[in-house]
Amino acid sequence: MRVVRKKVLMMAVIVCSIGLILAGCANSKSESSSSHAGESSSPNNSAANDGKGEGSGDLKPYKITLVYPGDAPKDLQLVQDAMSDYLTEKINATIELKPIDWGSWMEKTNLMFASKEKFDIVVSASTLGYYSNVAKGAYQPLDELINQYGQDIKEVLGDEILSGMKVNGQIYGTPTNKEFAASNGFLFNKALVEKYDIDLDQIQTLEDLEPVLRLIKDKEPGVTPLFEGNNRFLGTFVINGQYDNLGDGYGVLDRSSNELKVIDKVGSSIYMETAKLAHRWYKDGLINKDAATVKDWGLMQAGKAFAVVQELKPGKDAEMSMAWGFPVVQKQLDVPYTTTGTVAGIMLAVSKTSEDPERAMMFLNMLYHDKTLINMLDFGLEDKHFVKVSDAVIDYPEGMDAQSVGYRNEPWMFGNQMNTYLFPSEDPNKWNAFREFNQEAEKSIALGFAWDSEPVKNEIAALINVTQQYQDAIISGSVDPEVYIPKYIEAMKAAGLDKVIAEKQRQLDEWAQVK
Repeated sequence: MRVVRKKVLMMAVIVCSIGLILAGCANSKSESSSSHAGESSSPNNSAANDGKGEGSGDLKPYKITLVYPGDAPKDLQLVQDAMSDYLTEKINATIELKPIDWGSWMEKTNLMFASKEKFDIVVSASTLGYYSNVAKGAYQPLDELINQYGQDIKEVLGDEILSGMKVNGQIYGTPTNKEFAASNGFLFNKALVEKYDIDLDQIQTLEDLEPVLRLIKDKEPGVTPLFEGNNRFLGTFVINGQYDNLGDGYGVLDRSSNELKVIDKVGSSIYMETAKLAHRWYKDGLINKDAATVKDWGLMQAGKAFAVVQELKPGKDAEMSMAWGFPVVQKQLDVPYTTTGTVAGIMLAVSKTSEDPERAMMFLNMLYHDKTLINMLDFGLEDKHFVKVSDAVIDYPEGMDAQSVGYRNEPWMFGNQMNTYLFPSEDPNKWNAFREFNQEAEKSIALGFAWDSEPVKNEIAALINVTQQYQDAIISGSVDPEVYIPKYIEAMKAAGLDKVIAEKQRQLDEWAQVK
């Protein structure tokens, strides 16, 4: 695949703010803060609270429900109880942790929104329905809540990043403070890389990878050369690497172009060529046969696959080595790219059904400054689920690993990741590496544009159904793209793609005039 290295004109204010944000986040903040008077408007709140929302005062008891993707660990209740004790002291709140497995995340959360189930905070992202859920009214607008109870959120992220989350003038999510760029590549089973003396530096394109995959197929009959699934496919290089998806991917910008012109990516030549390559690999047995349907890490996590497509960042291999329990190494194949979507790559939103959005915002704010809380949510209890190696480094207790430990979440999902512990296998300079990663990234000329899908919400709903029918099968290589891409394009046009592109172009042109 052609690696895009063309520099684009970018918005200086936003770009500078990203560098400054990450530069400042390496300095940890105090867990405690002095109180400042400010009246609460919540029906459950009668005490004065500062911008950090700390000090329970006369706040009435309230249970905060946090919904996020992941499996329920066996010690979930234990950690939940400890967090509740801690939060009771801080904001007189308890918490219910409600993980939902990745495979059924969209189905179950959509049902929760449709049924108006009462909960408080939910993980969201540009790829997890953020813009469509905003259009459906599923989330609370957060501007006033952040101004009153989210001072640490503002300090850590900055106004420019938060402004990039706005849809129709309102903020609906607080992004995790982590890497703000995205890059695509692969994770490889390190033992097999070393066994066959594979030089990853020689892999610069997808074509360079093919002989390596064939080597694994010939020499390791019990190992799948390339595992696809869980929304990681060869076509991801096109969907996430070649374009700024402008929110939902229905109308995109070509990152190699200086034009603010919205196009259909499925009709592009690179989409077809990548799908054809994937189909050839699939037919040749280099890719698992259930690629289009598997919804977990499957063979890769079990150590029975050699490679998997991944969105990469500094230290991703160390992170996944800890999660999977065996060593992997990474190879980046494209230049990091920053878009509004990557800045909004993962965030926390407040449900419209929350009965105390003010208390929910107090909790969110704590995730950006309270190191005790964020690490408890991520890693569980000290001496039970982790042991301190130093002030910044932890490890699993003796005799435990990622598979056997009773509790662990993914730190990249919540709050201020810069305040989370590192494991011994991780680079102690990780957070500085994140800053450099962001600074070196190419920036989309549409960085800061927020797509409002409300005017075409019916068409978007129809397009989502079409995408579910065609996309994974095509970009995984499971079907012949020369047969199915024309059908996919025809079905999207019938669902209203041209209308959506026209509306997105109109909004983008208006945004460009203001910016």
